[in-house]
Amino acid sequence: MSRGESMNEPNRIIKWPARHSDSEDFNPTREWLVTNGLGGYASGTVSGVLSRRFHGLLIAALPSPYGRMMMLNDCIERVVLPDKREVTLGAEERTETGMHMNGAVYLAEFRMEWGLPVWRYEIGGTIIEKRVLLPYGQNTTLVTYAMIEGDGNVCLELRPAVQFRPHEGKLGEPLRHPYELSVIEDRYELCSYESHLPPLRMMMQDRRAAFTFDREWTRGLLYEIERARGYDYTGDLWSPGYFRVELSKGYSTTLIASTEPWEIIRALKPLEAEALEHERRRRLVARGGSGGEFDQTAAELVLAADQFIITPAGRIEDQARAHAAGDEVRTVIAGYHWFTDWGRDTMISLEGLALTTGRTIQARYILRTFMHYVRDGLIPNMFPEGETDGLYHTADATLWFFHAIHRYVEATADRETLRNVLPQLLDIAEHPLRGTRFNIHVDPNDGLLAQGAPGYQLTWMDAKVDDWVVTPRRGKAVEINALWYNALRLLEGWLRDEQRMDDAARIGGLADQAKDSFNKRFWYEPGGYLFDVIDGEAGNDAACRPNQIFAISLPHPVLDPSHWEAVVETVRQRLLTPVGLRSLAPGEQDYKSNYDGDLRSRDAAYHQGTVWAWLIGPFVDAWLKLHPEDRAGARRFLDGLVPHLNEACIGTISEIFDAEPPYTPRGCVAQAWSVAELLRCWLKTQ
Repeated sequence: MSRGESMNEPNRIIKWPARHSDSEDFNPTREWLVTNGLGGYASGTVSGVLSRRFHGLLIAALPSPYGRMMMLNDCIERVVLPDKREVTLGAEERTETGMHMNGAVYLAEFRMEWGLPVWRYEIGGTIIEKRVLLPYGQNTTLVTYAMIEGDGNVCLELRPAVQFRPHEGKLGEPLRHPYELSVIEDRYELCSYESHLPPLRMMMQDRRAAFTFDREWTRGLLYEIERARGYDYTGDLWSPGYFRVELSKGYSTTLIASTEPWEIIRALKPLEAEALEHERRRRLVARGGSGGEFDQTAAELVLAADQFIITPAGRIEDQARAHAAGDEVRTVIAGYHWFTDWGRDTMISLEGLALTTGRTIQARYILRTFMHYVRDGLIPNMFPEGETDGLYHTADATLWFFHAIHRYVEATADRETLRNVLPQLLDIAEHPLRGTRFNIHVDPNDGLLAQGAPGYQLTWMDAKVDDWVVTPRRGKAVEINALWYNALRLLEGWLRDEQRMDDAARIGGLADQAKDSFNKRFWYEPGGYLFDVIDGEAGNDAACRPNQIFAISLPHPVLDPSHWEAVVETVRQRLLTPVGLRSLAPGEQDYKSNYDGDLRSRDAAYHQGTVWAWLIGPFVDAWLKLHPEDRAGARRFLDGLVPHLNEACIGTISEIFDAEPPYTPRGCVAQAWSVAELLRCWLKTQ
C-alpha cells in the first residue's frame, strides 16, 4: 500500500498479484463499497468475482414496501484489441457446470481515491481504468472506462446482467415475470413484466455507442461466501445484450444505470457528477477534527463514516413531518451489507459518525427522527427492510439515546433542542419505574434496572436463532445498569439547569440508590471484576465479559473508583485483542474461538468470544479515566485496527473478528459503530 502525497489525502493503492505474484497485499476476499446516502450501494470484490448475494453495481434503496432491491448485478467487460484479440477484464466466475470466464489476469492495480474504487487493467501496451461512482442522493450508478495508454482504437463491450430481487432475496428464486426491454433512442428500460418495480434505466453517455440485442443466461452462478455461510448459493443472471463503443487514448465512456426518472439521470454529465462527488468528499475531510486538520487515517475514517448517515428513502410520512418542522430525516445504517438502521447502533455511533466530523446538523436530525418514534419509553431497536414501523425489543437503546443527546449538547451547546425534548426525556426515565414492555422495570428494592421476556434478546448481545436466544441475560445486566445510572445523572443535571429542582432531586435520589446498590451487588470478589448479570434466571452470572467496562467508561461512571484498576486490568489481560474486545474471555464455559459455519454455528459464537471492534472505544475511555495523561498508551490500543483498513473491505472497518490470531474479520464488512468508535478514539488520543 502507498499513500497520496498529501498527509490527509485518503488514497490507497494495491498492486494486484496476478501481475505481482510476490505481493504481500494479496487477499482474494478483499471487497469495496460505494454508497449513495439513501441506504443503496454498489459493492463487490476487487477481483470482480461475485461471492455474496449483496454484490452488485446497483442495489437501489426504494420506497416502502420494496426497501433495497438488487437491480444491476454485474457488467461483463470485454475488450477487442486492434489485433482482433478478445480479452475479458473482470472476474473469474464459477458455475455449477465448472464453466469459467477469463479471470482478472489483466488487473494490475486497484486503488481507492477519496473512498472511490479505481481498477487499472494492463493488456500489453494498452491500459484501461475503470471507476464506479454513485451520485449522492440518487439510485444511480456510473461506471466509467478510460483508455490511459495504447496505440489505435480498442472496442469495449459491456454486457449488463441482472436478477431483480429483494436485498436478501433467494439467489435461486425462479423468474416469476419475464424481463422486458424497451428502447427509445439512446434510452434503455429493463423491467420485470407485470411486476410493480421501477425499471432499470440504462444508457451509454456516448454518441458512438451501439447496443446489440443478444439475450444470454449465465446459469448456476456460485456465490462462495453464501455457501460458506450456509445460505442458498447458486443463481442465474440474465442479459438482454451488450453495449459496444470504441476507445482511444485519452477517451472515456460511461455506462449509466439507474431507477431514477430520466430527467434526473440526464441532469448531470458523468464528469460533472464525478467532480461534484469529489468536491463533497473533500468538504467532509476539510472540516477537520478537534485538533485541526484530519490526518490521513482520520480522513479515511471520515469518508467511511459518511457511508452510514443516510436519508431513509422509503419513509414518506417521516419526510413530510420533518419538512413541516423545517428538519430533514436522517438515520444511520448499522452495517453493510445486510443491516438496516438500528436504534442502539445509531446512538452509540452518533458521536463518531456525526459530531467528530462536524456534521452537527445531521446529528440533530437523527435525534429528532428517533424522538418521534418513542413508544412506552423506548426508541426502536430496528426498522425492518422496506417497513416504516420500528421494532422495540431493546432495553438499552433508549439509555444510549440519553448518552447521544449529552454528546450532542456538549458539541453544539444547543440548549434549545435539549429544552424542547426534556419533558419527553423525563417521561422516558419514568417508564421503567412503572414498568414497560418486555418486563423492563426498576426493582424498587434496590433501584436497579431489570429486563427480560421469553423469546427476546434485549441487550446488545442479541443473537437469536429461531426460538433460541443465545445469551438472554435476563435479570439485571451490568451495562444496562451502568447506562441507567448515567442516564439518571444526565437527566438530573439537565433538570437542575432548567431550575426544575423537585424533579432533579427525585431523579438524583434514584441515581443515588442505583449507585449504592450497584457497588454492593455487582462486585465479584473472587474474580476481582464485575458480575455480568445479577438476579438472573440461574442466579448471578460471573462470566468475564466486556460489558463491565461501561461501569467506568461512561461520563457518569457508576463503579466506585477503588475498583477501576482491577476491572480495567482484567479486561486488558483477558479480553483485549489488537482489533477490539472479546465478548467472552478464553477459559469460560461457552467460549468460542471462531465465528464461522452456518447461521446457527455463527450465532452460537457471536457473543461467546468473538471480538467486537466497537468495544475498543469504551475501553480507551476507561483507560483514560484511569490514566488521564497516557494518550500515547491509549493510542496504541488502536494500532491493530488501522492496518485493517487495507484488509477486508478497503477503507472501512468490519463488524467482528475471530477471537484468536490471526483475528480473521467476519460479519458485516463495514460496520457503523466500528468506524465511529475508532474515529472518535483516534481523534481523542491525538
